[in-house]
Parts: sequence; C-alpha cells; structure tokens
Amino acid sequence: METELDHVKKRLAERLTICLAALALCFGAVMYAPAVASVSGKIQAKELPVYSVETEQKQVALSFDAAWSNEYTEELLAVLKEYDVRATFFITGDWAGKYPDDVKAIAAAGHDLGNHSESHPNLSLMDMAEIKAEIEAAHSMVRELTGVEMELFRPPYGSYNDSVVKAARECGYIPVQWSVDSLDWKDYGVKSIVKMVCNNRYLGNGAIILLHNGAKYTPQALSLIIEGLESQGYEIVPISQLLIRGSYHLDHTGKQIRD
Repeated sequence: METELDHVKKRLAERLTICLAALALCFGAVMYAPAVASVSGKIQAKELPVYSVETEQKQVALSFDAAWSNEYTEELLAVLKEYDVRATFFITGDWAGKYPDDVKAIAAAGHDLGNHSESHPNLSLMDMAEIKAEIEAAHSMVRELTGVEMELFRPPYGSYNDSVVKAARECGYIPVQWSVDSLDWKDYGVKSIVKMVCNNRYLGNGAIILLHNGAKYTPQALSLIIEGLESQGYEIVPISQLLIRGSYHLDHTGKQIRD
C-alpha cells in the first residue's frame, strides 16, 4: 500500500519530469531558432545605418562632423588640398547659417556635404515628424547656400533608433555612422589621434573614420593621418565614392555588403 511519503515522492518526481521537459523545449527553441536575415539594413528588427563598406579595394573615408566652431576649418581644408584628398563634412543647419563661407568653401573644394540635422539634438528622443523637420531644415539651408542636394545623413551624437534611420531614409538620405573613431574631441593630443586612426583594430578596407572640425589637435594630426593611411596602401575617398550603389544589405555590424 502506498504511504503518504511514497505519494509525496511520486508527486515530486512528476513535477521534476515536467520541469525538465519544459527546459528541454526552451533550449531546443533557442538552439534551433533560424537566424534572422538582414534585408535593406534591417537586422533582427533593428534599423542600422552604414558603419563601413565591404570592398576589395583598399579604400577608406575621412569624415568630419561640424556643429559648433569653425576656427580650424580653413586649416583642415588647406591640409586636405595639400594632399589632394577629398573627405566628407557632416554639417548642421545652424552651423551652415553661422559659417556660410565655410560651407561654400567645402563644396567648392569637391568634398562631400552631409546632413547632421538642423540644431544637433538627440533625435532618438523625438518623433518622426520632428526628426524629419530637423533633417529637412538642414537640407534646405545647404541647398540654398551651395545648390548641393545632400544624400548622406549622420545623427547627432551618433545616437539613433529605428525612427531616426527610417526618417532619414524617407527623406531620401543614406544614414551613415563610422567604424573608426579618432576620439579627437577628447583633446588627448596629436599622437593619440594618429594612433587611434592608423593603428585602430577596425581599420581596413571600407572603413569610415570619424573626426571633428572643431577638435583642438585635429588640424595638426590630419597630415600625419593621411600619410599614415597612405603608407599602409589606403586610398582616401569621400563616403559618397566608398558606398555601394544599387542592391545591398547590412550585416550585424552595419557593414554594407553588395547583394
């Protein structure tokens, strides 16, 4: 005859079996769940900008964010001209309004002009209509000054979410981030900036390098960066030339890959 103790043991064994079966089902679901494919920049339901480009050509792009001062812009343009290098400048509408001659000089020198919003807010905290208004205001300002219809967009602070990426695309832009950060805005000095770029573990074909036009040591570092990149065999091109045109997708790192 089954005792009370035997009954308790039996119930515990049944519950343990149920729990183990449930765990096995969960584990199996994780182990065998199909990978989510990337389509048009969408990875696991998250929208991504372009961080780098897959290419067999030994090319990289220099980019400068311009949102605050302009005290070093002329010097940067002079260095780029000296080395016959074209870069990409992401500018805000506010900056363009304050320094229209600099915007015109950048365009006249053959550099890319990219949209960096109107007033440099954190777009991730705004709704779609507000984000689009920021993008469109900057676009109108630059078009009025230069006649250039910008196509590249970089969110302020590098901060974005799905709404930011979607809004940029709906405004006709290609959202772009970076894969190599110079950290020039930290003012660690020329050697630090050059090392962060030229010895960066993410430096490679298709890398996009982030610099700032208002960073204290960047003008002095720029010639050394260009020489360092070229000594490694890299050709420096504007982002517009680096990007893949036509059909492409992005991997989980934001690398643009031709379909």
